Amino acid sequence: MANRDETRWLEPDESSTWLSVWTMTVWLPSRLDAQLRRDAGMSLVEYHSLSQISMAPDRTLRMSELAAVTNMTLSHLSRVVSRMEKAGLVRRTPDPVDGRYTLAVLTDAGYDRVVAAAPGHVEAVRNYVFDGLDEEQKRALGDSVASIVEALVPSRIGRADRI
Repeated sequence: MANRDETRWLEPDESSTWLSVWTMTVWLPSRLDAQLRRDAGMSLVEYHSLSQISMAPDRTLRMSELAAVTNMTLSHLSRVVSRMEKAGLVRRTPDPVDGRYTLAVLTDAGYDRVVAAAPGHVEAVRNYVFDGLDEEQKRALGDSVASIVEALVPSRIGRADRI
């Protein structure tokens, strides 16, 4: 840990940018969650989990991989998946290749739910993130966020390439 004399303090423009990023990370998830709860009857965490499973081969993903890509502990993910399992959206099954793992399998009802929720979610993302930007700003945002994600997310964790 750097001592106070060695701290690389933020420049005024960096501080302003950081505060904007912080504000976005606080408000954007809650706005997207509210839209999904209102329009689709599911939370952002549930939507993200269902969408990740829907993009996996055979709509099946190891629970440990799902926990990693959604940045949830296995305990938290287990509670989320239990709720979705009770709703008939996913089912858990032992991994036939390695019985030490549990698979999360998207049911047809789960697939239908995530597909039905996607248009409203994408519209909210467009509204909150992209509609106020021109094409150059969108490219700059994409490049900037990709660099930040590269520094944050361990390389062993897959990154979703679509919502």
